[in-house]
Amino acid sequence: MIGRIIQILGSILDIEFKKKNIPKIYNALFIPDKNIFLEVQQQIGKNIVRVIAFGDTNGLKRNMIVLDTGKPILTPVGDCTLGRILNILGNPIDNKGNIFSSKKVPIHKLPPKFSDQIFNNDILETGIKIIDLLCPFLK
Repeated sequence: MIGRIIQILGSILDIEFKKKNIPKIYNALFIPDKNIFLEVQQQIGKNIVRVIAFGDTNGLKRNMIVLDTGKPILTPVGDCTLGRILNILGNPIDNKGNIFSSKKVPIHKLPPKFSDQIFNNDILETGIKIIDLLCPFLK
């Protein structure tokens, strides 16, 4: 799906699409001229979506072409990402080379069920008596 920029407010952009081709919320959009990724945050109405830019918006103009990727932003997961520093797009920024991962997951997903979470009832002793008494922290 192809859209076009109709408004730029810093890192917030409004993108207009053709009827019935409006991207879903959290879909990744791409501006090929500037190599910038965007994420849909709101469907305003009248075939317009409001997005956040994950890059520098200097040089963007009205009526520039925007492409819908049809999927959310994905980031690599697994042992290969342990100890690495990634940006929001899942690209390494620690100068340790590329990350080769066969598994990628969306950056937005549902939280785990409350029943699936493991709790530890041990109290963390801060050494500050008043905090340990009135407001104890769990480990």
